[in-house]
Amino acid sequence: MLLWSVWSVILLLTTVDAAEEEDVRAGCSTAVNDLVYIIDGSWSVGVSDFDTAKQWLINITSQFDISSHYTQVAVIQYSDTPRLEIPLGKHQGVAELIKAIRSISYLGGNTQTGRAIKFAVDHVFASSQRGNLVKNRIAVVVTDGKSQDDVVDASMEARAQSITVFAVGVGTEITTSELISIANKPSSTYVLYAEDYTTIDRIRDSMEQKLCEESVCPTRIPVASRDEKGFELMVGMNIQTKAKKIPGSLVSETAYALAASTDITENTREIFPEGLPPSYVFVSTLRLKGISSKLSFDLWRVLSKDKAIQAAVTLSGKDKTVTFTTTSTTEKEQKAVFKTGFQTLYDGKWHQIKVLVRHRQVTGFLDDQRIQELMLKPVEPIYINGETQVSKRRGTDITVPVEIQKLRLYCDPHQSERETACEIYSV
Repeated sequence: MLLWSVWSVILLLTTVDAAEEEDVRAGCSTAVNDLVYIIDGSWSVGVSDFDTAKQWLINITSQFDISSHYTQVAVIQYSDTPRLEIPLGKHQGVAELIKAIRSISYLGGNTQTGRAIKFAVDHVFASSQRGNLVKNRIAVVVTDGKSQDDVVDASMEARAQSITVFAVGVGTEITTSELISIANKPSSTYVLYAEDYTTIDRIRDSMEQKLCEESVCPTRIPVASRDEKGFELMVGMNIQTKAKKIPGSLVSETAYALAASTDITENTREIFPEGLPPSYVFVSTLRLKGISSKLSFDLWRVLSKDKAIQAAVTLSGKDKTVTFTTTSTTEKEQKAVFKTGFQTLYDGKWHQIKVLVRHRQVTGFLDDQRIQELMLKPVEPIYINGETQVSKRRGTDITVPVEIQKLRLYCDPHQSERETACEIYSV
């Protein structure tokens, strides 16, 4: 009996060690969410538009891995009273969930949105069997008109219980102030609008991106007048503590000089614990002098456990190019090379480089000037049990000396329009 117990412990430890050694992908699809849709089934919607709303839910939900390990979905339809159409976690697979959503029958009745939100908080989210394992609790409220009951108290209670609430208003009968009361702040992030149900799919990409940001972007970067979801890599990568502090591009700015002996390497799990969103903006303000203006090196890269590139921005002083590398569903990796337009990046002065990554394209910017847009093939989530590094020669752990003032990754692709190069004197 004793030998059997010892053998069981050894087997368990071996299994755990093996699991830790395996490559683990992480991204939106593998996020651990409890996601509850609260959809309007009142008389003003109608059967046809209700079917359109169901298809919209299906389109959005298809990006997630539906299982007890990752995202679990519930659907509430409401009119005079809420009706639980799909209990949280009942369906363990996308195909099964889609079939269940399609089978939901239209309710009809008045609009009691506040009652539906309260029902979701008290009975649906509370029914989750996963407890603290859930990283994100998200509610999406879809309505086409003003509620006939109070929405404020129920929405405040949802937020008090750390439930993130999105409000989607459809049509001309909605009340903007009510949607703002329902949703989290800022309303520019958590409130969405569609002209009517026939055009609701136009906000599909936006809804998918916002749900993804909520799932994989836990931190916020303080910027002018608002906080943006993203990753402050100067802090996360410990550049400010490892590198030498130097004057920046302006008197008001501070930068950091990486020497050849400065190793900026961190475990990816610590930097991007839930992976990368499908769309994001990589921004860096830097100065390339001496050898860094002549060499080819990865300004930023994410490596798998076996050193395969998962994401990288590569600068080549020799060719005066910039290359973006990402994953691929069909090949080991894919590259987008900006062959022209970045020549001045290597002139020894301060510059800002932006790389805007979207589902199927990547766009390069230099000092607020759009350089080029290149196409991408479908990508896979990144492996997160490798390392993330800054300023390394490709294929080695050798640091290339460089001066960096800003190094950020914003989850909202629209931040590309708001993030200007005003810190560059010549811009």
